[in-house]
Amino acid sequence: MPSLAPYMEWAKLHARPRWNLAGSNLLPCSVGDLPGAHEALELHGENDDGFPPLVEAIAGRYGVAPEMVATAPGASGANFLVYAALVGAGDDVLIERPGYDPLFGPVRLLGGRVNRFDRRFERGHRLDPEEIRRHLTPRTRLIVVTNTHNPSGALAEDDDLDEVARLADQVGARVLVDEVYLDSVAGPPRRPAGARSPVFITTSSLTKSYGLAGLRCGWVIAAPQVAEQVRRARDIVDGSGAFPAERLSVVAFEQLDRLAARARGILDPNRRVVLEFLSSRAELEYVPPAGGTVVFPRMRGVDDASSFVDRLASHYEVGVVPGRYFEAPAHFRIGFGWQPAVVVEAVRRIGQALDEAAR
Repeated sequence: MPSLAPYMEWAKLHARPRWNLAGSNLLPCSVGDLPGAHEALELHGENDDGFPPLVEAIAGRYGVAPEMVATAPGASGANFLVYAALVGAGDDVLIERPGYDPLFGPVRLLGGRVNRFDRRFERGHRLDPEEIRRHLTPRTRLIVVTNTHNPSGALAEDDDLDEVARLADQVGARVLVDEVYLDSVAGPPRRPAGARSPVFITTSSLTKSYGLAGLRCGWVIAAPQVAEQVRRARDIVDGSGAFPAERLSVVAFEQLDRLAARARGILDPNRRVVLEFLSSRAELEYVPPAGGTVVFPRMRGVDDASSFVDRLASHYEVGVVPGRYFEAPAHFRIGFGWQPAVVVEAVRRIGQALDEAAR
């Protein structure tokens, strides 16, 4: 059977070079970054349908009613539960391109059909409602986008999101917005799409914006009836979350502003280093990311950057993600959520590789 998620398979199994910018996570928190973690640790408790203090913490943070929240095993787990709740055999699911392949695999697993719409580099990877309209069918049950966009970091405009919701409503579809990177966008907190309209479903987690991937704390924000369908889908996946992780996640929510400041202290200087480098290289063009931990440059004059990416790994010990895993082979994805020294050295080596390729 072919892989349902080739990128995820590659991400887990490929050899990791010394200067690895292939990952999209934020530098992980230690236990010391989460005061109160030791005191909160318990092995057992009542969390059959979502640990109530965690549900309330998520609802309070994002300004929604608790009945609109369903917990999940990470953002990818949240996405899978939404598919399991809403997609059946023969249904169409319309997904962005370039895109993150764990968004496609569940559709095929459930017997649905994946359709695609483009977020074009030439338009800054904008979320274009007209492009979506052209690809809707009477069988479309779900439209799927990431915001900020993975792999480019582009931020969707509110007006465009609202127009996509209007188009979805016309065919009886819903719009799944994976917002796992959204909290990393500078400025005041942004209202989740799931709170804007019953057509929207938000998924997110404590991973990309807060450095707490190990807790696997994800959630869905949706209309109450959809959130309930997601809870019932979880009944046959893992039943309930890991109680110790959910207790620790409540501790994290109590300190989320401080964790966000920690994230900015890592991401802001690293983003400047990477974007200043990209701007200095005539061989590369890119869309400046509005948030998140990644950027997706394109190599000028090539159809496929894979050989360059392979040479980065083999000769310069630098890891980036080949763009072919996002259906954009002339690109490669750089993650900048790591230690500053790693980012600085990796970028320097990418410059050396470009200089050598130009000789």
